[in-house]
Amino acid sequence: MSTNFDIVLPDAKAFAEKVALAQAEEAARAAKFKKEAEAEKQALLDVYGKPSGVSDEEGIRRALKIIERGVSAGVTEVRFYRFPNALCTDRGRAINNNEKGWENTLTGVPKEIYQLWHKYFRDKGYKLRVEIVEFPNGMPGDVGMTLKWG
Repeated sequence: MSTNFDIVLPDAKAFAEKVALAQAEEAARAAKFKKEAEAEKQALLDVYGKPSGVSDEEGIRRALKIIERGVSAGVTEVRFYRFPNALCTDRGRAINNNEKGWENTLTGVPKEIYQLWHKYFRDKGYKLRVEIVEFPNGMPGDVGMTLKWG
């Protein structure tokens, strides 16, 4: 027996299907966003994992600007670089455990920065602190580099 309500009021299954479709569309958008973010992250790793091409002279000039800004702000140290642990051959394990030779796990730009500090800044009294600065899900995440003077 059919009434006017049967025409106006669809089965609950129809609404459940609409919800399922909306959820599937949202999941597809989220998956696309995640894929794009991963591709962007990989592109950055590709760039920063390779030599920068910056000369020692230019690297020193850049460091001096950072130091001068810090001095102007009245601080004696500045975290000047942060990078994904994927730029370490062991994903930051040696840095996290402060193991001897941790610097040998650096690659790309972080390795260049360390070498620049070691070659020019260390003997002039500048300290370089390299540490894990975040622990997503309890695992080492990004690495920070801090330059200290005074």
